[in-house]
This record gives sequence, C-alpha cells and structure tokens, in this order.
Amino acid sequence: MKNISILGSTGSIGRQTIDIVLGQKDVNIIGLTANTNIDLLEEQINLVKPKVVAVMNEEKALILKSRVGSKVNVLSGMDGLIEVASLEEADLVVTAVVGMIGIRPTVAAIKASKDIALANKETLVTAGELIMNLVRINNVSIFPVDSEHSAIFQCLKGENKKELNRILLTASGGPFRGKKRDQLMDITVDNALNHPNWSMGRKISIDSATMMNKGLEVIEAKWLFNVPYNQINVVVHPQSIIHSMVEYRDGSIKAQLGVPDMRIPIQYAINYPKRIENNIPKLDLCKVANLTFEEPDIQTFSCLELAYKAIKEGGSVLSVLNAANEIAVDKFLKKQIKFLQIPEIIEFAMDKHVNIKQPSLNNIFEAEKETYEVIESKWGKNN
Repeated sequence: MKNISILGSTGSIGRQTIDIVLGQKDVNIIGLTANTNIDLLEEQINLVKPKVVAVMNEEKALILKSRVGSKVNVLSGMDGLIEVASLEEADLVVTAVVGMIGIRPTVAAIKASKDIALANKETLVTAGELIMNLVRINNVSIFPVDSEHSAIFQCLKGENKKELNRILLTASGGPFRGKKRDQLMDITVDNALNHPNWSMGRKISIDSATMMNKGLEVIEAKWLFNVPYNQINVVVHPQSIIHSMVEYRDGSIKAQLGVPDMRIPIQYAINYPKRIENNIPKLDLCKVANLTFEEPDIQTFSCLELAYKAIKEGGSVLSVLNAANEIAVDKFLKKQIKFLQIPEIIEFAMDKHVNIKQPSLNNIFEAEKETYEVIESKWGKNN
C-alpha cells in the first residue's frame, strides 16, 4: 500500500488525483490541503477519510474543524501545509497547489525524504537550483505530473542522457493560435479560458492563452532534466496528441503520445514505474488522422520570449517573471487589465529588478514581494 498526501486537493489536479486513486486499491490518501474551499474539502474528507488535512486560511480552518469534529485532524496556515507534506507515513507527496506558496511545503517534504509528484510549476521555476540540490542530498525522486514533462521523462527512460541532442516541448498554441496582436486587443476572460483541448484551472488556462505556460515549462525542464535552456525548443502542435519529444544525436526522435487527459500523467507519477489499467479513452490514430507542427509566434506571444530571457539570465529574475505573471493574470481575471497588458507588466517588473545570481530562499521570496510592490505602484487600483 502506498500512502500519499495531496497538497492542493480542491484544485483541478488535486481533484483528478483523487479520481485516479479511488479507482485503485493499493494507494491510500492520508493527507489533504486546500486554500479556502472547505466545502469541497469536506466532501473529500468524507470520501477518502484522510488522517489529517490543512487549510491555508485560518478562519476557514476553524469553520471546517467545527463541521468535521473528531473525524479528522484539521491544521491551518503554512505550518499546517508543511506538516501534511511531512507526514511520517507518507511515501509520496503530490504538490498541486498553485503559486509560490507551494515552495516551502515541497522543501519540507523533500527534507523528510518524501518522493514528489510535481504539479506546482513555481517550485522549480523560482527555486529550481535549490530544489534539485535538495533532491540529490536527500536521495528522493521527482515524478513530473505536467503532461509535457511526463512525456520527456518517459522518452528519456532507458536512454544514455549524454546522447540527448534536444528536447522538443510541444504546445497546443492555446485558444488564440494563429492570431496576431491586433486581433487580441479586446480579448475577454471567457475567450482566454476557452482552451480547445485541455480542461485546466483558471490560472493555467490564461497561461496557455499567453503561452507563458510553455515558458515556465522550459524553465522546469532545464532543472528537471539538467539540460541547457538552448537545447529545449518549443513546437506548436495543435492536436495535443504528442505531449513532447526527445531528439538524440543520431537524429532519432522519441515521442510520447496519448489523448489529452491529465489523469494519464497523474496516474503514471503516482504509480511509477508501474503502468496501471484505467477507463480513460485510448488514442485512435486513425480518427486523429493528422498531426501538424508549427513554430511559436513569439512576436505575438511575447511571454514565451520573456521566459527564455529570464532563464538565460538566471537567478532571482526567475522569481520576478513568475510573480509578475501571477499578478498580471490575476488582474486580467478580475478584468482590471487587458489581455495584452500581461506581458507588458511582466517585462516592466523584470526591467526594474536588480538580479541576484544565486538567490537564497529568502531572496526568492523577497523578489516576489518586491515585484508585487513595483507592479502595484503602477497598476494598482488607484493608479
């Protein structure tokens, strides 16, 4: 029996993880965490009967505690998240929280010698070098949950890493593939959330629409697979059937294919190295018929170019890129800014930042705080 904790159980990845686990007899959920959605968390408690849960919002945690009584131990705040991430009985921690809030509990889990099923982009984007050093020191494994990184992980299996030529990271192109800047002037939130292939949370759906998600994935791939950023190329593949590819020095390319369903990489990460039968529809290539590829349009989708700029520079500017994107996406979702202002805000914050080449964890969080202040000074509600 494998015991797992899920950080961010009420989000898209967290909910799908629970769906996967409910179909298996050899995985047991012992810990759950949420930010504020205690109604859904209460349903999950009744469903999977964990040992302990944590709610980031302390007031919500008290309300949940009054509802569930002695049914489960309810913790709160960052200390609660860290405790759930470090449970002695846990073999694997699924990190599915959104934002830099996921860094500290992930660090705690690694230090407690837990393997990680990683779905929190910000952990590696902002603290990749620190995290991978901890992984090596504590002799734990990271199993990527993102479909693209799961594909790369699978394509590298059994190969000599020294023979890798480049990684081909696929992108759907999002809902605005093929459009130019002048066609994106009046994009609405609903337009941007309408992804053609994937069912995702609101934040990552906007990241897909701006192509920032690919930029963040390039940064993650550099750390996960120890590959220079200039050996990671983004290829637009509208059908989302090939999830990523690896090219070797003899010209051979290995690709991982499957239907666009996040439950497949989630299940693989939880059960690695086993492959478990499931009821997810199987890929029918005859029905797909055509697989096409394009170069990304970095003039229109400049967030991708900004991400490459940040990873080339390295250091604390990566935290600025991530934090500025989080702020800008949040403002767009709240209809405070226009769609094309997202990259404008990110570039502004990056230009204002004095980079620290080898940041500590404190430097990383200080860069995040500074970014919030810089952006609010220009794009705040009263400006």
